[in-house]
Amino acid sequence: HLVQDDGHCQAAAKMSSTLLIERQGAVETWTMNDPATRNALSDAVVDDLLQACGCAAQDATLRIVVLTGAGGAFCAGGSLGGFASLIGQPLQNGQTDPLLGMNRGFGDLLHALSALPQLLVCRVDGAAMGGGFGLVCCADHVVATARSVLGTPEVTLGLPPAQIAPFVWQRLGESAARQCLLQGLSYTAAQALQVGLVHEVIKEDNDAAWQQTLTRLMRAAPGAVASTKQLLRQLRGPVPDLREAAAQAFAQGLRSAEAAQGLAAFARKQPAPWTLSGKDSA
Repeated sequence: HLVQDDGHCQAAAKMSSTLLIERQGAVETWTMNDPATRNALSDAVVDDLLQACGCAAQDATLRIVVLTGAGGAFCAGGSLGGFASLIGQPLQNGQTDPLLGMNRGFGDLLHALSALPQLLVCRVDGAAMGGGFGLVCCADHVVATARSVLGTPEVTLGLPPAQIAPFVWQRLGESAARQCLLQGLSYTAAQALQVGLVHEVIKEDNDAAWQQTLTRLMRAAPGAVASTKQLLRQLRGPVPDLREAAAQAFAQGLRSAEAAQGLAAFARKQPAPWTLSGKDSA
């Protein structure tokens, strides 16, 4: 799904309603565009982003990729979509679990974003939760607005943050990643700045500050950026490839009674059954 246009490789996702791609010189902005779901990661969004990554990897004229979300949110996380009926339902013997391919595809996207030769910049406004938090952890530079909230609530819903775990671990370090992933923590923009998840915090309507950031980033030569990113991957090693194990863990988790209880409680805005009140734990 790649097309040539004026010498630039562009993804077919440019015409998609769920991912808008805008090119201005050497900067391409990828906008997840489903405000009704706070830009949840549906199969369509993941596929479009994968196409865009494949295209960008071939484009020597592209220097910066900006990933953002429409409608006052960055990304609310994964979208269960047509898999809602599978929550809490055990897999039948001999059945191939459709959850595996769906979740593994998201893992493919995280690896593709991390491998981009261009500077990957996340411009976060509003919520970046779960899978959206994972997208942020793939970026070379993250600019957030003061009202942004970034979190990994999966375990509080009875689910493992499976595909994002190695990216959070590599971004934050083991100690902070354990705190984040095992407690389902959320960070304000200021807190995310302190732990190194976010690099700049600006006002949501401060286009002048955003342009200053782009101007500064454009000082870096594209060939040098690509080479340096490759060296950094060799220095620390690639993100551990847990795509298969993560897909299995997520599928088993979603089919568990725990996830059914946790997600139902979340929908009712009630505590999950395993949550202890102060009175219960006394």
